[in-house]
Amino acid sequence: MTSVGVRTEAEDTGPSGYAAARLRLLQEESRSGPPRRSALSELTDDWLAGLFRAGAEKLPRGVALVAVGGYGRGELSPRSDLDLLLLHDGSADTAEVAALADRLWYPVWDLGLALDHSVRTPAQARKTAGEDLKVHLGLLDARHVAGDLGMTAGLRTAVLADWRNQAPKRLPELRELCEERAVRHGELGHLLEPDLKEARGGLRDATALRAVAASWLADAPREGLADARRRLLDVRDALHLTTGRATDRLALQEQDQVAAALGLLDADTLLRQVYESARVVSYAGDVTWREVGRVLRARSVRPRLRAMLGGRGAAAERTPLAEGVVEQEGEAVLARAARPERDPVLPLRAAAAAAQAGLPLSLHAVRRLAAVGRPLPTPWPAEAREQLVTLLGAGPPTVEVWEALEAEGLITRLLPDWERVRCRPQRNAVHTWTVDRHLVETAVRAAALTRRVGRPDLLLVAALLHDIGKGWPGDHSVAGEIIARDVAARVGFDPGDVAVVACLVRHHLLLVETATRRDLDDPATVRGVAEAVGSVGTLELLHALTEADALATGPAAWSAWRGALVGDLVKRVAASLSGDEPDSGSSSEGVAPTAEQERLAVEAFRTGGPVVALRAEEPVGEPEPLGVELLVAVPERAGVLPAVAGVLALHRLTVRTAELREVSLPPGIEGAAGSVLLLDWRVAAEYGSLPQAARLRADLVRALDGSLDIAGRLAERDAAYPRRRGTVAPPPRVTVASAGSRLATVIEVRAQDAPGLLHRIGRALEGAGVVVRSAHVSTWGANAVDAFYVTGGDGGPLVGERAVGVAREVEEVLGVGA
Repeated sequence: MTSVGVRTEAEDTGPSGYAAARLRLLQEESRSGPPRRSALSELTDDWLAGLFRAGAEKLPRGVALVAVGGYGRGELSPRSDLDLLLLHDGSADTAEVAALADRLWYPVWDLGLALDHSVRTPAQARKTAGEDLKVHLGLLDARHVAGDLGMTAGLRTAVLADWRNQAPKRLPELRELCEERAVRHGELGHLLEPDLKEARGGLRDATALRAVAASWLADAPREGLADARRRLLDVRDALHLTTGRATDRLALQEQDQVAAALGLLDADTLLRQVYESARVVSYAGDVTWREVGRVLRARSVRPRLRAMLGGRGAAAERTPLAEGVVEQEGEAVLARAARPERDPVLPLRAAAAAAQAGLPLSLHAVRRLAAVGRPLPTPWPAEAREQLVTLLGAGPPTVEVWEALEAEGLITRLLPDWERVRCRPQRNAVHTWTVDRHLVETAVRAAALTRRVGRPDLLLVAALLHDIGKGWPGDHSVAGEIIARDVAARVGFDPGDVAVVACLVRHHLLLVETATRRDLDDPATVRGVAEAVGSVGTLELLHALTEADALATGPAAWSAWRGALVGDLVKRVAASLSGDEPDSGSSSEGVAPTAEQERLAVEAFRTGGPVVALRAEEPVGEPEPLGVELLVAVPERAGVLPAVAGVLALHRLTVRTAELREVSLPPGIEGAAGSVLLLDWRVAAEYGSLPQAARLRADLVRALDGSLDIAGRLAERDAAYPRRRGTVAPPPRVTVASAGSRLATVIEVRAQDAPGLLHRIGRALEGAGVVVRSAHVSTWGANAVDAFYVTGGDGGPLVGERAVGVAREVEEVLGVGA
């Protein structure tokens, strides 16, 4: 309520009385925020009602003064427009209505207040609203100020009824309006000079959510939304008072004053508060608009479906995505059997599955995971690390899924160091994003470069952590190295990998700064970079990280010129380091088989068929195995690799690591000649339990004798249950390793992991007429990095262009199905 003094002075209908009361109200330091906006609205109501009654003896019946828009909601900021509608029933003389309008509008203009006004009958107001979405939105907040209350009440009832009846048409229009505004004004949650009203996540979006709720079709998540909206309004109030203008743009030069007016520490604290509020509104909008789309789709399908089912409803289809995660109505949701209280990896598995499928995580799923999920042990189990890498490698869909996790506090629960960079502004015109969003965007950019590196998992994690030191005193690269070392160890990387991630974070600016500021012809320049990096593999990762970081920073941070300079430096450093890279043979040469492997090889030789064993022992250094070990021994023959890989794909087993090599039989075995192929793989079920070894062996026998059509069975399954893949993965890359082996040619394949990938690679190599002597398969998240040691028919390495031709053939085969 306004104070007695304010109300008494406002009874003077002249501009001076209202202006004095208004000024005193705005100068009251004890009153701010919602109470001041409400008091200012009430004061303005009293003044306008007085103007309306000033000519009461001539006042026609059937006339009302109505506040709409923000004024209708009772949320007047110091320099807000007054949105007013003079409503009449059409029976009064036109001149009398015009005179009343003049008596209202001119005093407002005399005070220099912005006024948005109209004079209409209820029918005209409804017609205009039907033609102009913005008018309709304003009328949803219509509030009576003076005159005939019945006129206002009748209009409100009619406008709301129109809105609800027209919702299937108007809500898509409103969504399009919000999206267009976001394109023009950007994201409030990241901009250095944001528009509090127009940017995505701003006050207009919050108003749009109120309109959606008024339609009764869907409602926004309410937790935190009212507080977020209130904080944005408080900032706008302070901005108006600080500048004395009706502005919604929080310019850099005004941020310190606005922060001081709100009692905040500094401008960074102010921006962080704005960003947090904007993200709450944005996330609520994402969830709400998905629900609107679901309801409208259901409404369009339901009549036909009911007719087909004889009036019965149909349960929503649920398609498995991963263990404990299914797709339902365009969202990733938890399976009915999921138990987040017993499955600490489920949040990351659900997020990775959603991002890889290009689906949003449902609000209910995220909240359930946040409410009852178990914390991960330290260090993380191998599966958790793999799921994090898979999430980061999904490309653009990662952003929406990451924001959903962050909205419910799951990111800081998984990575406590994230709290320091969350919503942290970057006061640098080159940067487009806040620190946290820049880190996620860098991972998105790095996902497109994974074919260029041998360890995509290290690239993606380093991309996520490279600026994690911002917010700490001193050089953020130095601080970041310490934090990254701790995070990488907690996530479960071994000491060697931890050292690489720490090195990448420490030196993530080294290449671009050296290439643009130093003489590359000076041997000391190249030597300094080589000493800092240490190996060709780390240099390869740093090169990709440098490009991803620059691309995620903004358009001014990367160019063809900078890319060429960095590329030249990398070539020089790689040449300097190449002497440290030994020329290796096949890594399985000279490695004696274990007793278990030797036993299986002897059994395979004696039976003349495959022998299969599944073992679930924990590997050294892992807190939890990533799948189980599968050992397969088969007498040497053509087609073993594609046959085994195909059988595993049919049983929905994912190959995490794999090695294929020849094992010579021990001496003393009667009739022994030649060798046995041994496959030592680590596999995991996509979902459900692992099959029995006997079933795998039976199918493998059929695959080897040609009675099991693996390619046909896989094609049939894919046609019946197409795999949902929302990510646009980089194309596969197949190359010939330049320093591979003296005894064989090394064909390296880097591709997106998928069911049957190894089967297709094996068939492609077989079709190219080469013999696979050994294979080394690694899966890093969703990326497969595989090396195949192949020979020609003469048993030697491929000669000349033959090796390049084989690589090209394999790449073409994989590209067709990518």
